[in-house]
Amino acid sequence: MSHQRSRNAAREYEKRRREALERKHAEHDEARQQSRRRWRIGAIVTAVVAAVAIIAWVLSTLLGTHDESLEAAMPSESPSAVDATPEPSATDPAAEPTPTASTDEFGWATSGEAPDPSLAEGRTWTATMSTSVGDIVIELDGAAAPQAVASFIALSDEGFFDQTECHRLTTSGIYVLQCGDPLGTGTGGPSYRYGPIENAPADGVYPAGTLAMARVGNDAESMGSQFFVVYQDSTIPSDAAGGYTVFGQVVEGLSIVEGVASAGTITGEPDGRPAQSVIVNEVSLS
Repeated sequence: MSHQRSRNAAREYEKRRREALERKHAEHDEARQQSRRRWRIGAIVTAVVAAVAIIAWVLSTLLGTHDESLEAAMPSESPSAVDATPEPSATDPAAEPTPTASTDEFGWATSGEAPDPSLAEGRTWTATMSTSVGDIVIELDGAAAPQAVASFIALSDEGFFDQTECHRLTTSGIYVLQCGDPLGTGTGGPSYRYGPIENAPADGVYPAGTLAMARVGNDAESMGSQFFVVYQDSTIPSDAAGGYTVFGQVVEGLSIVEGVASAGTITGEPDGRPAQSVIVNEVSLS
């Protein structure tokens, strides 16, 4: 009889333990859902604000108030960075979504601080960027650009680049394919921004195969997640902030980027969305 009571007590204890665990999981899932909903709302609001800003810019252009001396030729993360330097363009980081979810919920993408450079310092990494048009293998130089590499590998580990689209191609003077924006518009990125510029070539020459970070013009502390692959030797003039952080090199698959470039842009202009869609399915590290 005593053995039976013990077994019954054990079963009852296990039942209560499972119920408590299920409640805890349910509460955690609900918290995650709420955080995601808040993040989406913030992203939508920011997208609306950005759309209004773009409309205002177009109207000002039509009215003849746009400064024609500005050129969006450089790899930049902001329309405010339009100048003669190749910068993967994206809107002002101040206009980007600021997720309210905690770092624990969404990792580095929602952190206010970039990953510590010690994460990558003094080490070479290999990243395979699996895309809709083939695999591109990249060697990341943590010794030459520890901050940029630390950010890239941290975001890659969390799947930040998964299912993102390479949104910009330039085919004249500067030859780059720009990727890394989760919105696919040139306006997206993680919550944090970082600097300074690392490992920029003193002569402004970026050989074919170079992997470098986009940033806002004249702002060395504005790097986020957008990067560009140089598919043909390019001379990219420095601006007031300097050059562009070179943090890696394509070791396999550059011909894939060259093929995308040969198809040109959707509009046929030398700067725009690639006619050949490039979706980054995932980035794996070794």
